[in-house]
Amino acid sequence: MNATHCVAVPAARGKLRRGVLSILIAIAASVAVLMASPSVADEDAAADVIFVGGDVYTMSATQSRAEALAIRSGRIIAVGSNRDIRQLARRGVKVVNLRGAFVMPGIVDGHVHPVTGGLKALYECSFPFTATPAQIESAVGACAKRIPAGTWIRGGQWDSGFFDTHKIESPRAFLDRITDRHPVVLVDDSLHNGWANSAALKAMGIDATTPDPDGGKFVRDAAGLPNGLMIENAYRQIFRPKLPSWTADQIRAAAAEANRIANAYGITAVKDANALNEYVEAYHTLDQSGQLKMHVATSLTTPTGSRVAPLDYAALESMRDRFQSGHVHTAFVKLFLDGVPTPARTAAMIAPYVPDATYGSGFTGEMNFGIGTLARDIVELDRRGFTVKIHTAGDRSVRSALDAIEVARRINGDSGRRHELAHAGFIDPKDVPRFSQLDVVADFSPILWHPSPIVRSIISAVGERGRSYWPTRTLLESGATLLAGSDWPAAVPDQNPWIGIEAMVTRRDPRATSDEALWAAEAVGLEAALKLYTAGTARALRLDDRIGSLEVGKSADFIVLDVSPFNMPIENVGDTQVRETYFEGQRVFVRSK
Repeated sequence: MNATHCVAVPAARGKLRRGVLSILIAIAASVAVLMASPSVADEDAAADVIFVGGDVYTMSATQSRAEALAIRSGRIIAVGSNRDIRQLARRGVKVVNLRGAFVMPGIVDGHVHPVTGGLKALYECSFPFTATPAQIESAVGACAKRIPAGTWIRGGQWDSGFFDTHKIESPRAFLDRITDRHPVVLVDDSLHNGWANSAALKAMGIDATTPDPDGGKFVRDAAGLPNGLMIENAYRQIFRPKLPSWTADQIRAAAAEANRIANAYGITAVKDANALNEYVEAYHTLDQSGQLKMHVATSLTTPTGSRVAPLDYAALESMRDRFQSGHVHTAFVKLFLDGVPTPARTAAMIAPYVPDATYGSGFTGEMNFGIGTLARDIVELDRRGFTVKIHTAGDRSVRSALDAIEVARRINGDSGRRHELAHAGFIDPKDVPRFSQLDVVADFSPILWHPSPIVRSIISAVGERGRSYWPTRTLLESGATLLAGSDWPAAVPDQNPWIGIEAMVTRRDPRATSDEALWAAEAVGLEAALKLYTAGTARALRLDDRIGSLEVGKSADFIVLDVSPFNMPIENVGDTQVRETYFEGQRVFVRSK
């Protein structure tokens, strides 16, 4: 581990001005910490490495700022002033001079699809969400030239409103013109819907006689033939499961690539929001070989479509017990209650969608299963020790999920498991207090606190109420708990958490020059946003006793920035570059010069 060198920066918001009062406060806080730690004279208190000369933002409720950290065996043994921490620098102890750099806990991404993102980065044919038809044609055409005829082309992601914006008579024929020598399937920005060419449909045996599944649809042309678009379960249950499987080596490589990407953004813990069995096994294999450099909580996958039968609880327990390891945390399950409130109109809403030619007027979407099935699953999973993440993109599904959790609380009592409602951006005002009352977490993911292509497609489907999306401040003020996640690679181009942190404060798109805001009244302060991405979301992984803040006894998971987020215009926070990332006291990322 090399000593760190950087240009000193001013203290954040004047909170570390070198006045006498500030010095006395810092010394008093550090002495209190050291008194709670082993005696300096005790051999067990010797550090492996100490970091001094920093602007340390701890996220601790008792000591919010410090100058230095002492680490032993990957854990923090002291936090305090430079003078006090240097007392632990015995012979052989490495001393890292931070030279004024800003230090904070590692970021926690509470809703992400790491292996899916890794596979996309390594193996798929990709283009930006903003791609035009010409750009998609160029990207797919280039991919077709690089691989042998007959090889599958998989990729994406097209904007949810792409086919409303671009009038393409036959999506299937559009792809056929690019290549009829390769089966092609492209997913949209939500990862819920697919677009295929004729070769791909033929390979899957999908034709005019193929029935639509419950909760899904093959969009058809005037002759009744599938036109290449597959909505929800037509893609997720009929088409996608038949795709050629990724190999175990490819999945492990994707998981490792996702770990590398996460560390580069300062992320040291994630929750895989829909962890297929083979993904869980890949994380476990990486961890057993010492290659996993972050905590991974796995929301074990369950069927996405409609059902009345109970889940296979024993199989979920088997997965949990088999693959739990030091950095892989498996006591989580994912349920899919509805779809997405885009032009696909698959999220369950209280009020109807905007009328259109396909659904007419009065359509409110559908849930995959009823409150009886949902409540039975929540009660049993809660009883067996699982925390449940429920996909609830519509306000009607949010209400139903809260109803089911209320049943579980009545039957099981307060288990202490804080179940999560994922993508809960639409919440009826009557249901806001229930999050706090039932200790339910609002999973605010993906990063959609600002105008974006997917938000515009949602507004086109649900109408003007789409502008009242993601009530962040309202929920926090009600006492509710939130978690933050990227949902990468769905809806966002990368896993960058700093974009989300900036957008929570501004409600504007950090990647655009427009001043347009999305429900500006729901903006929160920078301190609240940083806490949500660290200590707040650590609770969602059930690891808040180990990560999320820099305190004695916790894992030494932290990041180093050249400039404090508090010392820059908020409009620049999204451009933050992490200089170094540490996981359990070991440097796992350093930015190249």
